[in-house]
Amino acid sequence: MHDIAFLIEHYGLLVVFLSVLIDLGGAPLPCYPVLLVAGALSLSGGSQMPAILAAGLAAAMTADLLWYTASARMGRRILSLLCRFTVSPDSCVRQTEDTFARMGPWSLLFAKFVPGLGYVSVALSGITGLSLPLFLLLDGIGDTLYIALPVVLGRVFHKAIDSVLATLIQMGELGAGLVAGLFVLYLAVRWVERRVFARRLRMDRISVDELIAMIDGGRSPVIFDVRPSDARLRDGVIPGAVAAHVGEIEDLFERYPRDAEIVIYCACPNEASAAIAALHLKRAGFRKIRPLLGGIEAWVGAGRAIETPKVIPPVPLPRKSSPPRFRRRKVTVDPTKA
Repeated sequence: MHDIAFLIEHYGLLVVFLSVLIDLGGAPLPCYPVLLVAGALSLSGGSQMPAILAAGLAAAMTADLLWYTASARMGRRILSLLCRFTVSPDSCVRQTEDTFARMGPWSLLFAKFVPGLGYVSVALSGITGLSLPLFLLLDGIGDTLYIALPVVLGRVFHKAIDSVLATLIQMGELGAGLVAGLFVLYLAVRWVERRVFARRLRMDRISVDELIAMIDGGRSPVIFDVRPSDARLRDGVIPGAVAAHVGEIEDLFERYPRDAEIVIYCACPNEASAAIAALHLKRAGFRKIRPLLGGIEAWVGAGRAIETPKVIPPVPLPRKSSPPRFRRRKVTVDPTKA
């Protein structure tokens, strides 16, 4: 532990840069402990706070630009890589897509504060074609806030952090083992979360070829599209698909018999959103439900046509008619006629 403290104290900027770059690059190595220690040591001979912030911001922007460029070139394929590479549950993509659909690029301001969502929001910026200047502006603000928080907390609580470091150094190998054990525990928790999520979503998929054979054979199933509305408008839908995103799917429960054959598709890794929607349908009593293997990308990759969903304009509410106004007439009385 003395060597680790020595490295942070004497080579703080390099350690800060590498830890942030590795973390935001996708590896499950959180940079916040390093930033906390660097912030605490900035009061006792370590690197100064502006230099720490600059090093952390440079690393964060470097990692984000790499993901942004890769996403702009590879498209949605990068999302599958992210979920495998970062040991994050596939639900991270679904959650971030929902947030990105509601807030747009403004989600870059806070997405990094939620584990696993930072690089997905960056990837979605590249996939949706967000302009580079706007991306650099919003992502730069978000990265600055993300880096500054632990550094400031480290300075505020420097006495407590110094005490913890001193205790670990005194413990020697036991202290190093404790830190290593906590890191292994962190990785184990993340791995278990992913396995539990994958087990929940384990169900039979239907391939594009099987779906095409069903449609061509006259046995067309009910097809639900569980993507956000902006994704449906941007990328199109499978012909005849019904909008069934979160908040829409429950409204469809009463429209179809419980023995209807239903195919659900999305555009996320391992069909996570589709499988989650299938679980909701099963709880509602539907029995024949299968997510589409590969989602809409597999459908397009098979050379099948897509269509633009119809946008139904909102029905204007009838204007309330204002009550008739009665004008008061001034009545004068002629005293000679009274």
